[in-house]
Amino acid sequence: MKNTVYLIGAGPGDPELITLKGKRLINEADIIIYAGSLVNAEVLAGHKPEAEIYNSASMTLDDVIAVIEKGVAEGKRVVRVHTGDPSIYGAIREQMDRLETLEIPFEVVPGVSSFTASASVLKKEFTLPDVSQTVICTRLEGRTPVPEKEKLEDLASHRASMAIFLSVQMIDEVAKRLMTHYGPETPIAVVQRATWEDQKVVLGTLETIAAKVKEAGITKTAQILVGDFLGDQYSLSKLYDPSFSHEYRTATK
Repeated sequence: MKNTVYLIGAGPGDPELITLKGKRLINEADIIIYAGSLVNAEVLAGHKPEAEIYNSASMTLDDVIAVIEKGVAEGKRVVRVHTGDPSIYGAIREQMDRLETLEIPFEVVPGVSSFTASASVLKKEFTLPDVSQTVICTRLEGRTPVPEKEKLEDLASHRASMAIFLSVQMIDEVAKRLMTHYGPETPIAVVQRATWEDQKVVLGTLETIAAKVKEAGITKTAQILVGDFLGDQYSLSKLYDPSFSHEYRTATK
């Protein structure tokens, strides 16, 4: 029986933000393929001394699959380590499809995404009562296109909490498109390398953020969070309201 290959989300940067399962599987692996341009190498600490380690930054999809296929054929335990959570801009579907074609069993181990890590750095909650109950994760089109129906200015019409990936190098355009529906005073935050030791945080409004980001020298590996959830006006949750009954508590008068 072939060994199962594990596709692991390594988290946003802080090596302690990988799951216990992900860390255990890395430590047990005979072959580790990790996205070296984004994954903190410290998450690999504790691996077997004899483990083979491949940095996928310089590898193609064919290269990655060839290493996995060879390792599985030799009865070795193989892990593929992605940044954040691999289900979000992780390019894992194409890997999973190839593994299915090769009849190689695999499992996905989720991780902490950079957008939730950024909210933790800012000490904010995306889903505030009477402010927003929806979170939109998106990106501006670059070399990878975005479907016409998912243009940023159209998504902005919902005025939901928004996390914008892979777009900070186009912060002027991001702010311009968002202001088609969000007001110019809408709060916005840019978090570069959230939870890394050298993380940067820039706060502003849609009107001011572009200049601040340029002044900070941020051009990549950053999350853009926008919406009124970054402000201080919201309603209290019913969950802990003493006048609200639910399955585990009776309301008090």
